Amino acid sequence: QVQLVESGGGLVQAGGSLRLSCAASGRTTASYPMGWFRQAPGKEREFVAAISWNGAYTDYADSVKGRFTISRDNAKNTVYLQMNSLKPEDTAVYYCAARQGEYYRLDPREYDYWGQGTQVTVSS
Repeated sequence: QVQLVESGGGLVQAGGSLRLSCAASGRTTASYPMGWFRQAPGKEREFVAAISWNGAYTDYADSVKGRFTISRDNAKNTVYLQMNSLKPEDTAVYYCAARQGEYYRLDPREYDYWGQGTQVTVSS
């Protein structure tokens, strides 16, 4: 089993930055593709960013491309999401997820393990 714990969320003004972390325990996620997703009130969970097991490949939602950066440190079993130039529409609960497969996916249903989420609120 894999346990994921997100941290780093909070309240920030538009234009500000936050760095989310996702720490894994129980089993190493070093061989797992990882993803970040978010869910705003009344909306479905949506893809934000994903990274291959070795960090060589990344993908981003169009809405965050150029502003967010996903990275990972397998020695620390941790994945990060650096969020810059935040906008009010980025407000959501952010979740990290791990997939038991070779490649990452953009569909949250393809992921096997989830954290509890961390709230990000961007004020205008």
